[in-house]
Amino acid sequence: MKIVVFSGAGMSAESGISTFRDANGLWANHRIEDVATPEAWLKDSEKVQQFYNLRRKQILESSPNEAHFLIKEMEKLGDVTVITQNIDDLHERAGSIDVVHLHGNIRESKSSGPNQEAHYYPIDGWEIKMGDKCVEGYQLRPHVVWFGESVPNLEVAADLISKAAVLIVIGTSLQVYPAAGLIHAAPLNCTKFLIDPNASNLHVPSDFIVLSESASEGMLQCLGLLKEKSGPQ
Repeated sequence: MKIVVFSGAGMSAESGISTFRDANGLWANHRIEDVATPEAWLKDSEKVQQFYNLRRKQILESSPNEAHFLIKEMEKLGDVTVITQNIDDLHERAGSIDVVHLHGNIRESKSSGPNQEAHYYPIDGWEIKMGDKCVEGYQLRPHVVWFGESVPNLEVAADLISKAAVLIVIGTSLQVYPAAGLIHAAPLNCTKFLIDPNASNLHVPSDFIVLSESASEGMLQCLGLLKEKSGPQ
């Protein structure tokens, strides 16, 4: 059974990682245009670097929550791939072995030059320093997809979802495109779940089983339903 989990910011909220929609946290005093666009990097790369260094520090100080570990447990039921909009590495730290990052991985850096996707560099600790260079001599920047940049793994993600027997959408507002459109790649006979405490405010297709719960509680219910469906283990 091919299971695809499509996770968003609500997945990591229980781990204390804030999103740009939160009224507090790192995003509260920053405009997206000032820290999360290519233009912001060109205007003030040191400011952008410092912002993501602080985000990386926060992520390193956070831990996977129960929902992350329940997704790992789901591997007992079938072949599980996680597609995440999150730039943290909490899925990996919970043990998930197949994770596709749509918007990059903040634990890695990449070149700010023309060949950005050619190579990713693991970051030792929480900081990229100004003066840290790639092999071609360009300043290293966070491996994060900023607003206005292309999403390299979008086609990979669409292909994976098109082959899913089970799709679990968890903790995403379904407002950030093009990623939000991926749910429409699922086959008609796919069993589809949406887990979000604010699900009643979202535009959810009618063929989804909606669980208006937190990530952890929703995953617990979802795992139980899938175990019933698959029979004795």
